[in-house]
Amino acid sequence: MKKTSTRLADGRELIYYDLRDDTVRDAVDRRPLERTRTTSEIRKDVLLGDSVAIASHRQGRTYHPPADQCPLCPTRGERLSEIPDSSYDVVVFENRFPSLAGDSGRCEVVCFTSDHDASFADLGTEQARLVLDAWTDRTSELSHLPSVQQVFCFENRGEEIGVTLGHPHGQIYAYPFTTPRTALMLRSLAAHKEATGGGNLFDAVLERELADRRVVLEGEHWAAFVPYAAHWPYEVHLYPKRRVPDLLALDEAARTEFPQVYLELLRRFDRIFGTGEPPTPYIAAWHQAPFGALEEFDGVERDDFALHLELFTIRRTSGKLKFLAGSESGMNVFINDVPPERAAERLREVASS
Repeated sequence: MKKTSTRLADGRELIYYDLRDDTVRDAVDRRPLERTRTTSEIRKDVLLGDSVAIASHRQGRTYHPPADQCPLCPTRGERLSEIPDSSYDVVVFENRFPSLAGDSGRCEVVCFTSDHDASFADLGTEQARLVLDAWTDRTSELSHLPSVQQVFCFENRGEEIGVTLGHPHGQIYAYPFTTPRTALMLRSLAAHKEATGGGNLFDAVLERELADRRVVLEGEHWAAFVPYAAHWPYEVHLYPKRRVPDLLALDEAARTEFPQVYLELLRRFDRIFGTGEPPTPYIAAWHQAPFGALEEFDGVERDDFALHLELFTIRRTSGKLKFLAGSESGMNVFINDVPPERAAERLREVASS
């Protein structure tokens, strides 16, 4: 992998990740952009104890442009985009309309491929490995920023999810706090460690799931399963079998196997509802240990956390979506219409489709 860092016309950082070491990246951003101005602010909800990002400048962000005006495609002739070069393998750049900025963190965009009509599932193993390496590198770099406590790599796919740009891409949020979802895991981890005299809850969950009938697929170094208490109609958790706290700690064997396992998982998601359906909308979310202090989680050390990816769709059956209505949105109590065992069975069935 070759990494080349440059600056866009408004001062934002852009990084090329290339498969070839001899690739030259010297294209200049020719757009007449002013310096980016953001109004991101973090406010604490004193009743719930969580934080909310207020980012009014995002109201003006690019919204469903036609394919020939996509800002994530390479620059071609006089059609100027966020990527100055005429081609790329993988690109990461600072979001022009970030939810988090300055002391409130940082937001980046990850373009998986220059092919506008592709998806992550269409990538080859070498390209998917390059994306993994880019996620890892950005996790490392962002973790060293003074304001950052947690790095979150994720992909939203599909208009049903709320995606406003059709080009295959994901995002990285660098939060200035430990996110509420991660804090819940850390509290459960601490309680289990105390109750069992040092046992690890993630290890126990993975051992239980591998012994059950909700396993979707399994490699030598990775395992994918529908969790016992799945929140979403089709939800799969992907774990490395050797517990590590973040992407940085994955060994070479796990990195090498990841593309095969993950690409197969994504392709099965696209086959769940049959070939006549639009591509399955999904969210793919990497959970990594925070880089900040963990004193509030009694007895928990950073290495106790288990890196894992959660992949889920809001489509519950052909032509129907799962909406977060009163119970889910009002009380955070999910009601799942698809039994996890049936979801796992269906994801195994489509393997040979």
